[in-house]
Amino acid sequence: MYEPNVVGDWQEYDEHAGLRVRVHRLELAEPPRGRDDAAEGLTYFCLRVTVENRGSRHLGVHLEDGQIDVRLGPDGESAFIDWRNSQFIEGFDVYPLRRATAVLYAAGAEASLSLVDVQVQLRVEEEWTDRRLWAGGIGAHEGAAGAQQGPVRDSLAHQVSVFLRDQAEEGTA
Repeated sequence: MYEPNVVGDWQEYDEHAGLRVRVHRLELAEPPRGRDDAAEGLTYFCLRVTVENRGSRHLGVHLEDGQIDVRLGPDGESAFIDWRNSQFIEGFDVYPLRRATAVLYAAGAEASLSLVDVQVQLRVEEEWTDRRLWAGGIGAHEGAAGAQQGPVRDSLAHQVSVFLRDQAEEGTA
């Protein structure tokens, strides 16, 4: 049975030796160019999708709108994607031992942000890769002191997501 990656996990692609991808830094954030009027009443968040080439030759990578799908809450409602504020990877040659990162701004109902699923389908050298799924969440319901207990704070996925995010932050300066 196929299991999703946890936000922060690297996913390697067998069909492209050395290529790996991860969804990370899922966090509350306001968009740099201001909120979209269509997102009124929604809570903004940001995530990053990093493509890394550990292979021996450069690969042309495309990660544009429509190749990232974000679903929220237990019912998998579609998140509002702010295309104007997001930054994609559009036909970039990722050389060996290099990375390229897409930054996606999205919004959704605050009550749904504890469950976030992100599906990514890369296009590498004009070929489509298999879709990959990352699961995580944002502790948007926690108070300023983080004192709230319950399913959001105590869930294993949330704890793993926080741990992996902290580890990733330490490893990237």
